[in-house]
Amino acid sequence: MHIQEWLETVPAVSVYLLVGVVIGLESVGIPLPGEIVLVSAAILAATQDHINPVVLGACASAGAIFGDSIGYLIGRKGGQPLLQWAGRKFPKHFGPDHVAMAEAKFDKWGMWAVFFGRFVALLRIFAGPLAGVLKMPYWKFLIANVLGGIVWAGGTTALIYSVGIVAESWLKRFSWLGLVAALLFGAGSFLLMKYRAKKAAAAREAAQAPVTATVD
Repeated sequence: MHIQEWLETVPAVSVYLLVGVVIGLESVGIPLPGEIVLVSAAILAATQDHINPVVLGACASAGAIFGDSIGYLIGRKGGQPLLQWAGRKFPKHFGPDHVAMAEAKFDKWGMWAVFFGRFVALLRIFAGPLAGVLKMPYWKFLIANVLGGIVWAGGTTALIYSVGIVAESWLKRFSWLGLVAALLFGAGSFLLMKYRAKKAAAAREAAQAPVTATVD
């Protein structure tokens, strides 16, 4: 069976559920490739008539909003022990210096930290639980969460879908290349953000390290 014919047999409901569940779990705090799944699904919507991009965007937004809310509640209930556990499991991201910096960012930016965190791969995983641990008022979190989820999920879906429609004839002929390109793009962006976060953390640690003078 040609891959184009196989893609046409994939139920739209399965695609909607997959996108919503993966993005929801990622937003709770589980490191899953939500962005890759969303980009791939948006390309499918552009090449397959039975997948509605509006429904896809709505499912992605719902997954992001509900997942972040659950993550917030977990962080709110777990409190500092949750941060300590995360510090042991992910010392490069949840060490004492990183937590102190995050608290300062949340104190300074508040709702905007949650909103813009949706657009950064690593922050997308931890923004909800961290906001709960830091006791951000839920109404503020909810507003930033809803707006960020809709703008990120809906905007990504609309952008990738529009690009796919423009190149529809090419994608329909070489649909597997489009899927591979989407996966590579999503994986590349995730690895780039992870590399930049690691580089920034190393720079902060170097700046905070005590300077020892040598005596001849």
